[in-house]
Amino acid sequence: MQTSKKTLSARRVGAVAAVAAASLLLAACTLGGQGGATTGDATKGSITWWGWTPDANNAEKLIAAFNEEYPDIEVEFVSKPIDSYDSVLSPAITSSDGPDVFNVAPGSANGGVDTFGPGAIDLTPAVEKALGSDWSSKVSELGVSGLTVEDKLVGLSAGAVYSGNLWINQGIFDEYGLEPPTDLASWKQVCETLEAAGEGCFVQGAGQWAFDMDTFEAIVENIEPGLYQKASVGEASYTEGDSGQKFTQAMEIWKSLFDEGIMQEGAVGLQQYPDANNEFMQGKYAMIMMGSWYTQYAVKDSMVTAMEAAGVSDPDPITLVPVDFPDLAGTGNVGNMFGDADYGLAVSGRSDNQAAATTFVTWLATSQAGQQSVADTLNNIPALSGITPEWDQIDLVDPKAQADVLSAYTEQAAAATQPRFASISSELNTAFRDALVGVAGGDVSVPDALGNLQSVVDPE
Repeated sequence: MQTSKKTLSARRVGAVAAVAAASLLLAACTLGGQGGATTGDATKGSITWWGWTPDANNAEKLIAAFNEEYPDIEVEFVSKPIDSYDSVLSPAITSSDGPDVFNVAPGSANGGVDTFGPGAIDLTPAVEKALGSDWSSKVSELGVSGLTVEDKLVGLSAGAVYSGNLWINQGIFDEYGLEPPTDLASWKQVCETLEAAGEGCFVQGAGQWAFDMDTFEAIVENIEPGLYQKASVGEASYTEGDSGQKFTQAMEIWKSLFDEGIMQEGAVGLQQYPDANNEFMQGKYAMIMMGSWYTQYAVKDSMVTAMEAAGVSDPDPITLVPVDFPDLAGTGNVGNMFGDADYGLAVSGRSDNQAAATTFVTWLATSQAGQQSVADTLNNIPALSGITPEWDQIDLVDPKAQADVLSAYTEQAAAATQPRFASISSELNTAFRDALVGVAGGDVSVPDALGNLQSVVDPE
């Protein structure tokens, strides 16, 4: 999601890796371990793991659970900022001094599998050994297709994250006797009530365009489920015919969030992480656009840690609750979510500890114990089929207000089929940045924004 995500998870926000970095990897990474023997001892050693997610608190929980079974493999998690992940990873994995394990992600945002795949070993033999020849039927398809490049399984998915909903501070809503917004009119009314009381309504770091893409995709899903993905692969037009009219409507709704005062003043000048996240965690706003990775902060110790990281001293934990994205288009298409594998765990072809690293990533992504640990952090929807959070073992901030809602929410997310970033090319990613930030700031017209998107997917 996912701070680390994030955090966040958040996640998936970083700049697309430069062509020069990709060229460097391709030139430097003619690597061993591409399906043959791995180096080192499989049951002992010291390995480093680089990633923008999970956050440190959850990484420690996952490593501690791993060490219950493999006490002689020491794992050090090194958190890297999401917006500079590619730039620091590119030189690191061409060196034997780089990480043994590193995060990769579907699509073209930070940690893209196409960019960093040449620096990783093929993990197909490892997952076949762990789960059998029918392994792909036992794990989420999102985690396989999104992390495979030319038949090479670059990373093993720990789990998926989904977006398309809002999160609310239930305490603020209760204080003012408010219900979550269900359409544009009620969203405006909630904001007017909160602002009149001196409270912030909704916060988004609209300067960090991956999260703008989440909001825009939610709008398009509200208008016509599946249209966003179809256009990204050239199966629908951003500018022509019925689909063009719908994208025009979606872009106008996006702009209306700024014009109608839903987006806070100066939103384009803020980043989602850390700016918007910190302001929400400080209790300054009642709502934020985040995805399933935010579920982790329903856990008391994770929420306290996040609030402290945001600068809150002696925090009173926020009761965090997910709600559907409002029906801004008036279609009744609500509750639609979209997602990808949050991150894949890749093993570096330059590592001297490939065997121990493979043990760690395989345990986390394919074992019952590893995936239960993932589930119970509430950071990801587990990749292994049949694993769900042990709700009675999780210390929620307010179980009465959260337990049933969160259980239904994780089921809702796991049932989603639309991708988040996996179908977005690096060129389209950049075009979305220019379109959404430009339209929000009034620097780009809606027709020009959509025309630029269409020019990316049009065949030459």
